Amino acid sequence: MESARDTVSQDEMPARLRIEVGYGADLHDGPLTGRLFLGLSPTSEPEPRIAAYNSARQRDGRVPFFATDVAGVEPGASMVIDASADGYPYARLGELPPGDYWVQALLHVYTEYHRQDGHVVWAPQDQWEGQRWAFSPGNLVSTAQRVRVDPASDTPIRLELTDEIPPIETPPDTEWVKRLRIQSRILSDWWGRPMYLGAVVLLPRGYDENPDLRYPVVFEAE
Repeated sequence: MESARDTVSQDEMPARLRIEVGYGADLHDGPLTGRLFLGLSPTSEPEPRIAAYNSARQRDGRVPFFATDVAGVEPGASMVIDASADGYPYARLGELPPGDYWVQALLHVYTEYHRQDGHVVWAPQDQWEGQRWAFSPGNLVSTAQRVRVDPASDTPIRLELTDEIPPIETPPDTEWVKRLRIQSRILSDWWGRPMYLGAVVLLPRGYDENPDLRYPVVFEAE
């Protein structure tokens, strides 16, 4: 006869969920280091990575996402997000309610910096997107798929990174708007690789026709 002690409810079962994410050498010749994200959305549009990013910026957002660090992963090897992965709005992936979700993996690719102070660090390089991991050019993403997700299941879910987010297209200059990209010697020396500052200049009417005229200037930093 089965006793109450032998009976384990679904809520009491240990979380064993495991998401395995791979990539091929045709996408990136590796190795890769970065922050691996997993977005889980009730719909396919917008993409789960975008829905999750937007959800985290809204107080009432409820599109879960989770992440873990990965380092030196070669093509063909697996990056793993398991039940202990940190997330939002659930603290751990193992707390996610079972259900059918649109899931998508994204690797926020890190760059190696040999800093002037002697430290070697890995961090995301801004690609003119404002450090938004869901949109950063060079990040690798999987195709969104609808799958059954159950933290109590020990059957791995397999995802494959297949696409790279393309570079941001800079609008062409106009008569009124000019865009500048300047390499900073101080920042480049400190970080051990070329670092740039960008600026957008809004010109007053008649600027080109009046080269000797002086104008008041307003500087705004972001």
